[in-house]
Amino acid sequence: MAVLLGAVALIVTAAYLSLTNGSFDMTVGDIVRTLLRIDPQPEQDLVIFDFRLPRIVIAALVGLGLGVAGAAIQGVTRNGLADPGILGINAGAGAAVVIFMFFFSGQIKGAGWFSTMAMPLFGWAGGLTTAAFLYLFAWKDGKLDPQRVLLVGIATASGLGAVAMYISLKMNPSDFEMATVWMTGSIYNANWKFIVSMLPWLVILIPVIVSRSYTLDLLQLEENSVRSLGVAVEKERMILLLGSIGLVSACVSVSGGIGFVGLMAPHIARRLVGIRHVRMVPVCGLIGMALVVVSDFIAKTVFSPAELPVGIVISIIGVPYFVYLLFKARA
Repeated sequence: MAVLLGAVALIVTAAYLSLTNGSFDMTVGDIVRTLLRIDPQPEQDLVIFDFRLPRIVIAALVGLGLGVAGAAIQGVTRNGLADPGILGINAGAGAAVVIFMFFFSGQIKGAGWFSTMAMPLFGWAGGLTTAAFLYLFAWKDGKLDPQRVLLVGIATASGLGAVAMYISLKMNPSDFEMATVWMTGSIYNANWKFIVSMLPWLVILIPVIVSRSYTLDLLQLEENSVRSLGVAVEKERMILLLGSIGLVSACVSVSGGIGFVGLMAPHIARRLVGIRHVRMVPVCGLIGMALVVVSDFIAKTVFSPAELPVGIVISIIGVPYFVYLLFKARA
């Protein structure tokens, strides 16, 4: 309970700072009056409801989805170094969305309902393509080999990343700039339509993964032992993997390729609440929310008036943490 309260407090603090700080500073009173519709001012409505609040909500939802997906992927592969980026799911979803950007030039910036709702579907198709590669090349002796999954995922991520970059180079200059910023991980163009497009995926898929927390615990055992308990191992792995792909694809469609959240959140959660997934998965979601919301606040304020993509800020944190985990794994 203390961990949950601490994570919520960190998220609320970061959200408060994001709402009140920026090129147009606002007081707590301004925020409260605007939200409660007490003598609202047009400029304050514009700043809060059109710019800052959608960005905070998307950052929180993206962190939630990536954190839960990271917990599921590490549980399925039984590898603490696995995350959606390393398995190529980010790259697959990202390449599909870049293809969508290329064929529907300008639609993303306009954020029409068609493009907004179609992006998660394109991302999911790209994620499923990655999953097909994983199953095609990592299937061995009638089962999915967790170690081969990682190797195939890394190769797939490299290949699909190159495809996305090649396609983006074929775009006109304005679309290329937008696609490049998006691929590094950015939520600067956040709006309420993006929230509507990704929310159903999270509402449906997160409960599916949480409901299989006990199965994730069992999957950490030897496979023969798990089968002897009556668990349909490959079926459960497929459900968890597809659910994770859906979450990552929805997140990538609105925020681009934000990495390392799915890697760091499960490790931090295990240190705080232990290895049981029934406690760990919700905490992973909250830690992911905190990571993205805090990183987005840093990205838009520390280097003001310039603004870094949030994916770069998280990478600055995540790369040293990944190196630490590698050395720890070798010890």
